[in-house]
Amino acid sequence: MRPEAQAWWSQGDHDLNAARKLFEAGIFYASAFLCHQAAEKWLKAVYIELRRELPPKTHNLVELGKLLSVPEPVMHELRVLNPEYVASRYPDAANGIPAENYDRPKAERLLAGAERVRVWATSALTGKG
Repeated sequence: MRPEAQAWWSQGDHDLNAARKLFEAGIFYASAFLCHQAAEKWLKAVYIELRRELPPKTHNLVELGKLLSVPEPVMHELRVLNPEYVASRYPDAANGIPAENYDRPKAERLLAGAERVRVWATSALTGKG
């Protein structure tokens, strides 16, 4: 893997690890945000590796997914994760206090979605995606 792609990939793995730790600690809103971040970084790693250029400066997972022709089941996960970039952090975007909008089942769903994005990204990098 190209060094630039490896850096994005590695940080995505670190973000997922932090999301899991926050989930275990019951800090679900922060876990949600890091699930989004992990998915974004894996997508950007794939973009760099396959396109041989830097990815667009966006946090929009759906946009990145379209650019990479991500299959529909993974696009579904990206649509679920996409709002977490703002909704997990800002009261005006969350229609309330973000920390109060998350519970264990919701955060668990977001973790599972992020993990499915990683599985697809791995297969895309190995030519099986």
